[in-house]
Amino acid sequence: MADPAASLSRSGAPDSRPRHVAIIMDGNGRWAVNKGWPRLVGHRKGAERVKQIVRACPDMGVNWLTLYAFSTENWKRTTEEVLGLMAIFARYIEREADGMAAEGVRMRFIGARERLDDRLQRLMAGIEARTAGNTRLNLTVAINYGGRDEIARAARRLAERVTKGEITVPTEADFASCLDTAGHPDPDLVIRTSGETRTSNFLPFQAAYSEYEFTPTLWPDFTPEHMAQILDRYGLRERRFGGA
Repeated sequence: MADPAASLSRSGAPDSRPRHVAIIMDGNGRWAVNKGWPRLVGHRKGAERVKQIVRACPDMGVNWLTLYAFSTENWKRTTEEVLGLMAIFARYIEREADGMAAEGVRMRFIGARERLDDRLQRLMAGIEARTAGNTRLNLTVAINYGGRDEIARAARRLAERVTKGEITVPTEADFASCLDTAGHPDPDLVIRTSGETRTSNFLPFQAAYSEYEFTPTLWPDFTPEHMAQILDRYGLRERRFGGA
């Protein structure tokens, strides 16, 4: 396999590289079903792939990585699959805490975590506190996240600030400061794996001017080399943000 960093270097100057990449990690269940295995096997394989992508990002010039792990709509899945996913999330945090702390990864979560079980919430808060001082890679994981839900919650926060007299005429920046991603840069590039071409309620406010890449590769098969090739293509795009 080619070195992803070497592949990326072909895309041009450093400022042509996306600083913030967001990924809709799709295809775990299909990957498993295609092989005749239970869907949870695919989710476990997907968690292994997360480790590889996280470790490769700094060498590819990516400083911020946001991963869509579980949406507000995913509660519609079977109880077995939902409970299995929650167990995988908890196990990932427990197993990777030491490594992320040592490798300079700061881990944060977005989404309405109140619906998650108490143990998972404690693990999430613990690793956020433990890695708060790290700067090599900012890793954000969206769990029980939905873009419309986030916007509704942000609107309530903003209304409370107006009621308290903290803000008189709200601005776009005021609204952004009430989002789960307050203080995060907007994603430069959003990648969705598995061949689907939907944004699935992921970062609708933040990704208003993001570049998108839809790849047929299922998430468990998505390697750092796949990502490096997408970053190469990103470097050839001209981003005008509405300008001529």
